Amino acid sequence: MEGSMRGGENGSPCDGRPPNPLSGSYRRCFSAAPLSSTGTPTLLPHSSLVKTNIMDAISEPEISREDYETEYIPILRSGGWADIGIRPSMEDAFVCCDNFMQDYGLKNFGEGPGAFYGVFDGHGGKHAADFACSNLPRFIGGDEDFPREIERVFASAFLQTDSAFAEACSVNSALASGTTALAALVLGRSLVVANAGDCRAVLCRRGKAIEMSRDHKPGCTKERKRIEASGGYVYDGYLNGQLNVSRAIGDWHMENMKDQGGLGPLSAEPEVMRMKLTEEDEFLIMGCDGIWDVFRSQNAVDFARRKLQEHNDPATCCKELVDEALKRKSSDNLAVVVVCFQSRPPPALTAPRPRVQRSISAEGLRELQSFLDSLSN
Repeated sequence: MEGSMRGGENGSPCDGRPPNPLSGSYRRCFSAAPLSSTGTPTLLPHSSLVKTNIMDAISEPEISREDYETEYIPILRSGGWADIGIRPSMEDAFVCCDNFMQDYGLKNFGEGPGAFYGVFDGHGGKHAADFACSNLPRFIGGDEDFPREIERVFASAFLQTDSAFAEACSVNSALASGTTALAALVLGRSLVVANAGDCRAVLCRRGKAIEMSRDHKPGCTKERKRIEASGGYVYDGYLNGQLNVSRAIGDWHMENMKDQGGLGPLSAEPEVMRMKLTEEDEFLIMGCDGIWDVFRSQNAVDFARRKLQEHNDPATCCKELVDEALKRKSSDNLAVVVVCFQSRPPPALTAPRPRVQRSISAEGLRELQSFLDSLSN
């Protein structure tokens, strides 16, 4: 994450100390190898603790069987791509899990998909991003209330991941780092997105961009009020003069940032937004801030939609989004996930031709009549 700091295993996540992020055995996430931008990045194709801050657009409090048993069922296809860009090291990670329930040994709640996706934008090192990428889905699946009380489960999983990483850092101080976190669950026809930081999720509904997350920047009015109420301050756009994000997992090594439980001026608590998918919903883009530094939400949707119409491959679309961001001079690590909800490519949109009512004024009628009379003479 540019300017963030100023100047797999399937076992239970609760059995003892959290895994060591330096060991490769626990990783189920994917991050680009530390290569130059001309190297080969990662290509991934794929056929109960607190009350959550819910965004205004949320309606239903729980996942019900109706979200699964319905006439319309999304057909999921996903892909991801990451690139180091011009940065000296890679700190981003992502995960695509189209068969989340099966892969994590969970009981299906009903017919329809059960999938998990995540993008993690690290700062001050890669360890927090890799740790969250691997452990966040495990904490979600391990909650006894999943998938019924999904908003509470999401918030709890973020805070548990944050606490577990704090414990890992207390054992090995070399792990000290932080990461923003953006995660999405597709359960039946219900899309649930949780965000802590400045990654962003954008839904394409018949060509229109619908933002499914809110960027958490210290200068935002809502975040500034929360920061100041927690004893922090915003200086020159930076939280406590040090970070340019106001929510993140990790950063326990930074003084006066977090209280016990992952709250404080820097909070790991996510905002959650939920949407019921319809046949008009085409795909979801999840990207780190390096993507959104050079793309507006609607611009990214337009670009991705054109590419999917050409080849209908979400993994290739992700690579093209990253390549375009590099062409537009993004100066950060880049990671993006695209999730398609249909088996067919996005349809061409044709705007209906408006009916144009034509009229002529009384003066115009008189002039026309005068002209016609002159022709008869």
